[in-house]
Amino acid sequence: MASQPVLWNFFRSSASWRVRIALALKGIDYEYRAVNLYTDEQLSEDFTKLNTKQEIPILEIDGIRLTQSLPIIEYIDETRPHEPRILPQDPAKRCKARAIAEIINSGIQPYQNTNVLKRLVSEIGEEKKNEWLQHYLTKGFRAIEVALAESSGTYCVGDELTIADLCLVPQVYSAHRFNVSLKDFPNILRINAELEKLPAFHKSHAHRQIDTFAEYREN
Repeated sequence: MASQPVLWNFFRSSASWRVRIALALKGIDYEYRAVNLYTDEQLSEDFTKLNTKQEIPILEIDGIRLTQSLPIIEYIDETRPHEPRILPQDPAKRCKARAIAEIINSGIQPYQNTNVLKRLVSEIGEEKKNEWLQHYLTKGFRAIEVALAESSGTYCVGDELTIADLCLVPQVYSAHRFNVSLKDFPNILRINAELEKLPAFHKSHAHRQIDTFAEYREN
């Protein structure tokens, strides 16, 4: 009998959050192992043995250890091809979904990494850090909004869920957290509202995890 998958993650990590949604969509039960980024648990010797990049998420599944959220999501979808599919079968739609996901994954999310923000605070101060962060996050959201104007239906790419949607919800949460205004991005707000209605997205929300801080916890 195969062992239960194990996910090393943190409730507020947007990369971890994406993988939680994918696992929920596919109905995969897993062991949740919390790694507190605020206390630098990812820098420990034991964790570094798991991932020398000292990052989450890490997913152990099918006897292998996987890192990096987008490849993890693609692996889950390719090895569990039952509905819902996370990567569209149509090549053009698949490319559009991956492009939106990458705008978020490589073009926005790295700016808000905990280790980056800690370094910024130490070098330029809290106020300048916030200005810097809001500038780059807004620039990324502007690019997403333009892409969605072309590709979206109910969700980011047409009317079926894709990898882009798994990336969008955690990033919108981060925008609110860092006081980034989304008032000029109606497609982003509309799609995010639709996604938050879905059970897998509700279950995976940062405020509903076993390591969620008490002040943020929701049912």
